[in-house]
Amino acid sequence: MTCSFDRLAGDADLEGVLEVEHESFTNPWTRDMYAWELQNKNVCHIYVVRTPDCRVAGFCSFWLVFDEIHINNVAVRPQFRQRGIGTALLGHVLTEARTLGARRATLEVRASNEGARRLYERLGFYVAGTRRNYYSNPVEDALILWRDAEALEPPGAVC
Repeated sequence: MTCSFDRLAGDADLEGVLEVEHESFTNPWTRDMYAWELQNKNVCHIYVVRTPDCRVAGFCSFWLVFDEIHINNVAVRPQFRQRGIGTALLGHVLTEARTLGARRATLEVRASNEGARRLYERLGFYVAGTRRNYYSNPVEDALILWRDAEALEPPGAVC
C-alpha cells in the first residue's frame, strides 16, 4: 500500500485525527485537547499518514522535550490495520524525532493491548515500569515503554 506522511495541516487533518481517535480509543482526546496541544508547535508534533483513498488513515502525536520524545497518541483506522501502516508511521516519527535531536522515546500502552505491545517491541521499545490504574473506561494499568538512542534508528518499514 502506498502512503505518505505529513505534519498536521489545518482543520481537515484535525477532523481526520478526531475520527481516528473515536474509532480507536475508549477515551478519545477532544478537539479542545488538541487545540491546547497545538498552541506550542515547538513541543507538540502531530504527523498524519495518508493513503490514496484516505486523507488521514492514521496519526501520531508526540512531545519533544529536550532530547526525548513522549508519544502521546498513535492510531490507525481499523480498516488500515495489519498492513504495516502503523510500523511505517512510527518509523517516520522516530526518524523525524532523531532529526530534531531526540535520543530516546517513551510511551504508555494499556497492559491488555497485545497488538500494540507487539508492534512497539518489534520497534525496539522495552517495558520499564507500570502506572497503576492509569487508564479509565475500563480502569487498567499502563506499561511504560522506552526506546534508547542505540535503538532510535528507524525500523525501515515502508507502506
